Amino acid sequence: MKKVLILGGDGIGSEIMRETKKVIDFLNQQKIINIETEESLIGGVSIDAHGKPLTEETLKMAKNADAVLLGAVGGPKWDNVGQDIRPEAGLLAIRKGMGVYANLRPATVFPELSDASTLKEEVVSGLDIMIVRELLGGIYFGEPRGIETLPNGEKKAWNTLVYSTHEIERIAKSAFDIAMVRGKKVCSLDKSNVLISTKLWKDTVTEYRNKYYPEVELSHMYVDNASMQLVRNPKQFDVILTTNMFGDILSDCAAMVTGSLGMLPSASLGEKDENGVVKGLFEPVHGSAPDIAGKDLANPLATILSFAMMLKYSFNQSKESDIIVDAIRNVLKSGIRTKDIMQKGKIEVGTKAMGDEVILALQNLV
Repeated sequence: MKKVLILGGDGIGSEIMRETKKVIDFLNQQKIINIETEESLIGGVSIDAHGKPLTEETLKMAKNADAVLLGAVGGPKWDNVGQDIRPEAGLLAIRKGMGVYANLRPATVFPELSDASTLKEEVVSGLDIMIVRELLGGIYFGEPRGIETLPNGEKKAWNTLVYSTHEIERIAKSAFDIAMVRGKKVCSLDKSNVLISTKLWKDTVTEYRNKYYPEVELSHMYVDNASMQLVRNPKQFDVILTTNMFGDILSDCAAMVTGSLGMLPSASLGEKDENGVVKGLFEPVHGSAPDIAGKDLANPLATILSFAMMLKYSFNQSKESDIIVDAIRNVLKSGIRTKDIMQKGKIEVGTKAMGDEVILALQNLV
């Protein structure tokens, strides 16, 4: 039996997680999976309950679990709390505490949604990109950082963009390993013409590829050009390798190229343990969307797909993962849509109804 920690978080997090739990419960009942779940708090709801966005007890539960499924964190309610106890600080802390350094963000267009993007259908139809984002280094974690008041009364703030060879090599390995089972093509993003730290990134990725993955086609691109290319010709990319901050920004750009943040999952993975198991943190790419929380409007499919990624990457259950993806594809084929992916002539449903439709589709597959 596998143990999964569920962290609903803030905003729509509890709603989308409720629908994902329905999928877990159904597959357990069918004996397709064998998963025990437990729940705890993270983000703003943890601040409200415990005064901090991530407690030591919750982090301990995360480390002891086989995998963690997270909804979303943040919201305007906590905008005025200290920087170190903002909801997002809990997200950074659990990533660091679990040691999950490789963030996988697929940007895939379901054929049924190829006209949902704001881009022309021929530009996005068949799109299948994997963004591999370094998650524990860079400017989000670099020291020193701070704010000071200058003698003239002005304030000065700074963050530090730091990467070591080891950090770059381990995320490069993740990207190259993924490329080996895809199109053997990696595009590494940097800003080496301006940022010295990303010059090291570029050089290290090149050396690592030449030494260990000569069969992979490696290209380099400045991040500003990449943001343009993602909109101009996204299908030129297969695997994109990039730093923490660049990946954070560009994965949202890629998400909207596909049509909706509500459709995209993510996986954050660490090293294999002594048993060859990769513990991971799985969450939708979208945020907590407090403006629609409690209104039965949120799209739960990204979270359900994040659970499918958990089965594939942490539990080595690709067949079971594919069943979930096939069920979602069949729901979309039937014309069922939540508001964010609604198209003319389709049937709009709410969060709960979409979850029910996924269960019905699963019943027809198992």
